[in-house]
Amino acid sequence: MGEATVKTLEGRTATPSPMVTENGPAPEDGRLRRLRSPRRPRIWFEILLIAVSYWTYSLVRNAVPEQKAQALRNADWIWEAEKALGIAVEQTVNHALNSVTWLIVTMNYYYATLHFLVTIGVLVWLYRRHPGRYAPARLVLFATTGVALVGYYLYPLAPPRLMNGQDFIDTVLVHHTWGSMASGNLKHMSNQYAAMPSMHIGWSLWCGMIIFALASAPWARILGVLYPTLTLIVIVATANHFWLDAVGGLLCLAFGYGVSCVWYGSLPHRLPRHVAVPAPLAARTVETAPPELNAARR
Repeated sequence: MGEATVKTLEGRTATPSPMVTENGPAPEDGRLRRLRSPRRPRIWFEILLIAVSYWTYSLVRNAVPEQKAQALRNADWIWEAEKALGIAVEQTVNHALNSVTWLIVTMNYYYATLHFLVTIGVLVWLYRRHPGRYAPARLVLFATTGVALVGYYLYPLAPPRLMNGQDFIDTVLVHHTWGSMASGNLKHMSNQYAAMPSMHIGWSLWCGMIIFALASAPWARILGVLYPTLTLIVIVATANHFWLDAVGGLLCLAFGYGVSCVWYGSLPHRLPRHVAVPAPLAARTVETAPPELNAARR
């Protein structure tokens, strides 16, 4: 198609000038810049996005082949590596806390529920109180979870409670509590050999770091530190993870922060709290009509 033309006041035709902004001609990367700028989140879109994302995560995680033999070999290797490092105390912690019934039962329910409830709560808090930081922080969480799926596929790992001959206690089965998707009647709904990396640690660290960085109340910042610390104790006490699984979760979170920093150019908590409202279009453009028409407007 040919170039469009417009009529001037003198009746001649002319090709319209391209839109010019205050910073000069609109570059091609202007669209990319807009995509990389945090936008005000929309509630229904966010609910749908999070629901679809978690459904996809669960589907992919459970679709990873349950490579039992390899997962058990990897568990033996992790256990021997921890012994060599002098940190193989999971069994001691597991047995000691299992002897305190009320405490281990509480930990079972902690493991089953807070992983989801606290993460959703932090997302809602960010949405309401820090809308300018919501999308970058959400990207950290999504990227962390996405790379974890790669870990589940490449490195199947049995949790300590499923190891052969190591006498770990499955606290959910022993105390008949609902605490693990990989125990009891729920074990067929989840891949039992996806222990590395630990997303209980990845997500709890994400929550803790966000709260510590953005909360103003001292007690809230203290909770931000305590939450991932308690989660680490819980995943070991219930024999669902090794210490090194937690290291894997930490590395995934570091990757997630890296992705968000590259995309948004900064850590989430360093970005503006609120989304900037764009200036009116008329204030951002320079009129390109003929001088006579501009004079008539004045």
